[in-house]
Amino acid sequence: MDLVNNKEGRPLAHYRELYAQMDPSEVSARTHCVCAAGGLEIPIFGHTLTAAVPDFKLTGDSGCPAALLAAPCEILILRWLINGRAAPFGGKFLSYREIPWGNVYDANFNGRCRLRLSGTFGRDLDSFSRAARRLCGYPAPGGDSAFDLPLPGGNTLRLIIYSGDEEFSPAAQILFSDNITAAWSAEDLAVLGEVAIRALSEKRN
Repeated sequence: MDLVNNKEGRPLAHYRELYAQMDPSEVSARTHCVCAAGGLEIPIFGHTLTAAVPDFKLTGDSGCPAALLAAPCEILILRWLINGRAAPFGGKFLSYREIPWGNVYDANFNGRCRLRLSGTFGRDLDSFSRAARRLCGYPAPGGDSAFDLPLPGGNTLRLIIYSGDEEFSPAAQILFSDNITAAWSAEDLAVLGEVAIRALSEKRN
C-alpha cells in the first residue's frame, strides 16, 4: 500500500522526514532513551523497541506484541522522539479530562479506549491480570482490578476495571502519570490507549 495514500501513511512519512534530520544524541538526552549501535532503544510495556537512525524503522525484541510495531504505534513513538521529553513524576495520576485539551476530546476517548477496555476485559479479570503481567504491569489501586504499565521516559499508564454485576455493566478508567504531559498530547494518549488494549488482547491467552 502506498504510504501517502492511506490514513496513517501521510503523517508517518512526515514524521519520518523530521526524524531523519534529528541528532540521535540530542534525542537520547531529551527522552532518556538509550542510543545504542542499532539505534534508539525505547522501553514500553516491558519490551524494548529499537528505532533505526537516521531512516526510521521500528523493530521489537522477542515476544513483542504486533500492536507495538503497527503504524499507530510507529507514529506514537516518532512523536515521542521528535517532541517528547523525560520529566520527573510528580506523584499524581491524571484522568484524560485533566490532560490539556482532554476535556474537549473526552467523549472520543471514552469510545476509543475506556468502553473498549471494559468491553474487552470487564467480564474476564483473570485474562486482564494475566495480560497486564505479561506486559510487565504491576498491581495498582482502584476498581476490581488495576495495573500500571511502564512507558518511555518514566511515564506510567494505569488501567482500572470495574467488573460490574447483574445490575451494572463493566466500566473502566484510564489514568496517566502526571509527567506524561511532557511526552504526548491528548490525541497521542488516545492512540496510546488503543495500542495498550491491542497489546493486552494479544497477551491474554
